[in-house]
Amino acid sequence: MKRRVVITGLGSINPLGHNIQETWDNVKKGVCGIDRITQIDTTDFQVKIAGEVKDYQPENFLDKKEAKHMDRYTQFAMIAAEEAFADSGINMEQEDPVRCGTIVSAGIGGLKTIESEHERGMNRGFEKISPFFIPMSIANMAAGQIAIKTGFKGVCTCVVTACASGNNAIGESFHSIRDGYTDVMLCGGAEACICNMGVGGFTAMKALNTTEDVSRASIPFDKERNGFVMGEGAAILILEELEHAKKRGAKIYGEIIGYGASCDAYHITAPDPTGAGGTACMTLAMKDAGVKPEQVGYINAHGTSTHLNDAGETKAIKAAFGDHAYKLMVSSTKSMTGHLLGASGAIEAVITTLALRDGFIPATIHYQVPDEECDLDIVPNQGRECQVEMALSNSLGFGGHNASLLFKKWEE
Repeated sequence: MKRRVVITGLGSINPLGHNIQETWDNVKKGVCGIDRITQIDTTDFQVKIAGEVKDYQPENFLDKKEAKHMDRYTQFAMIAAEEAFADSGINMEQEDPVRCGTIVSAGIGGLKTIESEHERGMNRGFEKISPFFIPMSIANMAAGQIAIKTGFKGVCTCVVTACASGNNAIGESFHSIRDGYTDVMLCGGAEACICNMGVGGFTAMKALNTTEDVSRASIPFDKERNGFVMGEGAAILILEELEHAKKRGAKIYGEIIGYGASCDAYHITAPDPTGAGGTACMTLAMKDAGVKPEQVGYINAHGTSTHLNDAGETKAIKAAFGDHAYKLMVSSTKSMTGHLLGASGAIEAVITTLALRDGFIPATIHYQVPDEECDLDIVPNQGRECQVEMALSNSLGFGGHNASLLFKKWEE
């Protein structure tokens, strides 16, 4: 018999807030976290806006000396992990640390550190760069730093699957507990790539929206969409085996019941326009959980606000759900947060969990122009009070990576 896996801790820092409560309050209000970029001079850039973490001073959250030796993405991961760990109420003196694992992902890793240290090397010589350059820039260091902080001595790894990374981290953690390898997993994603190389690189490949109008920038499923908006931040979940959580009297936010992963095997950046890969991973997640499509009421879509993604994901949902697709609510919270790349699946997992708990379906904000290719119920502009038993969250990444998580509302 497969073990049940529940969510007992949440933490996040992102464009909508510095913690879970602030984030969820702003999601429910339909607040847009996208604004003008402050971290770099965008005078010579086509792209002027992004979803930055607002009013961020690392020393307000972390030891100043320790923070100095962490890339911004690791700082975000640590802040979210500390909130989630505290929220869970786990006492490591009562745990077997080898049964507690960490899977925290990044799609890119310490790009800001790579950029700044390269500049230093060019100016001063490459043997004069920081001795912390390597541990600050590698993508697995957020997971490593968190494990050191928490004392989790089980599996500690970093899934790197571009924008599917956060979902894969959570899904692999779910299976680790369900299949008996661990009892507790700290999982999620972090990203911080709003820098010259990050903005320049995505602009060069024509992936980013170039408007300066915040209300018409990240507009998933809108016919006028023409590129995503970069975001940054981190989100972390604490997963536990159900009886383990009950034994220690943990509060339970929700349950994870299914996980599916697939690959388009189609193109390095473009999704398969038929949506076949997305269909496969949603179908796999439902099969993994042993549920029928008709039992799912909401999908937190990948919904990037690019033409190919939104049209392809709509096709995928129709293929996976048949006639039930038109009864589903399918919103994209990237309309509020922007696209957090390797952290996007993690923040969307948090939002989906809270949507089920509170019976509130988030909106796709700033929607104006309907697109006949994207004709599902995208919950336009206003969130809805609605009790839903099960919800999917999709993440699709460059390289053709697809990952879907299936969540269930917690009931005793």
